[in-house]
Amino acid sequence: MVFSNKTFKFIIAAFLVCLSFTGFANPTQDTIQTPTQTTAATAHDAHGEEAASHETHGEPTDLKSKIEAYKMHHVLDAHDFTLFSDEAEGKHYGFPLPIILWDNGLQIFSSSKFNHGESVAESNGNYYRIGHDEKIYKVDGPTGELTGDHHHPTNVKPLDLSITKSVLVMFVVAFIMVWVFTGLAKSYAKNGGISAGFGRLFEPIVLYIRDEIAIPNIGEKHYKKYMSYLLTVFFFVWFLNIFGLTPLGINVTGNIAVTAGLAIITALITNFTANKTYWGHIFWMPGVPTPMKIILAPIELLGVIIKPFSLMIRLYANIFAGHVVLMSLIALIFLFKSWIGGSLSFLLSFALSTIEILVALLQAYIFTMLSALYFGSANEEHHHDEAHH
Repeated sequence: MVFSNKTFKFIIAAFLVCLSFTGFANPTQDTIQTPTQTTAATAHDAHGEEAASHETHGEPTDLKSKIEAYKMHHVLDAHDFTLFSDEAEGKHYGFPLPIILWDNGLQIFSSSKFNHGESVAESNGNYYRIGHDEKIYKVDGPTGELTGDHHHPTNVKPLDLSITKSVLVMFVVAFIMVWVFTGLAKSYAKNGGISAGFGRLFEPIVLYIRDEIAIPNIGEKHYKKYMSYLLTVFFFVWFLNIFGLTPLGINVTGNIAVTAGLAIITALITNFTANKTYWGHIFWMPGVPTPMKIILAPIELLGVIIKPFSLMIRLYANIFAGHVVLMSLIALIFLFKSWIGGSLSFLLSFALSTIEILVALLQAYIFTMLSALYFGSANEEHHHDEAHH
């Protein structure tokens, strides 16, 4: 979907004009109240005290607070897989996941014991509760509560090795990749080098990564030993990004722990397969005066850490921000309470969702391209340096 400048300006102008018709402000009330109104006001005050009590315990009561809580819950990981919920009846439809903790030994139980964060789970005499940050904390007993700030409890956290929603999706994506590309490889052997089956849809992408990313950046001599990783990381990130656009509430690549793990793998491969020329450029650059070598060596060494850090932040920030912005636009439909404002919010959400499909592919491409660049710098030949000098 492509918008011209005039069309885009018209949409923005119409959106701003319609804001004046949505009425965010509270309606005005008469200062003189009837006895019935006074009774209603008293009941409202009592309800307000109850709502304040809920807010004290960290439970949102008003619409805006509920939306903010839902957005944060959407981008966080979870210990159960909830497909959808019925807030009116307080029911959740989905399935539990295994909880694996290391706390005075191995503790294994189902996440259904937490009752979606409303109950305390017991395992071998130990009691645990899930906080609003979706982390598991240890409590004193079957009625134990979290201490300190509700969003940052001070309770002890056991080592959590659970199969969370993000971990489950990564397993699913790994299975899909093995199934698709194993079938593609077998079809080459059966058909004399000609692809067949569902995997043939991805053959042009595999060839593009080889011919346009790996060979130009790494070189004909060394690219083959990195191809398996480049293909794996491209399709892994891409498939995870696509899963994140589904209504299932999956935000794997928007989790900084996942992007950090991928960036660390790239850094380890780069540094452990690097040749002497690569390390020579870091610690003792050729053709540079000795005093400058001493000054530049720590800076170059810092670059070894900055490169994977930039990989981690770039993927995490783009995917996380995309989820938050999209959820915010969808939330405007409920805040406007107007068919004009809701329609405009829906159109903007649809347009952003279309862009996010491109972003999902683009971020996988950028991560793979930068990884190939780092691998190429680690295998640069010495004669290239002499030509430059």
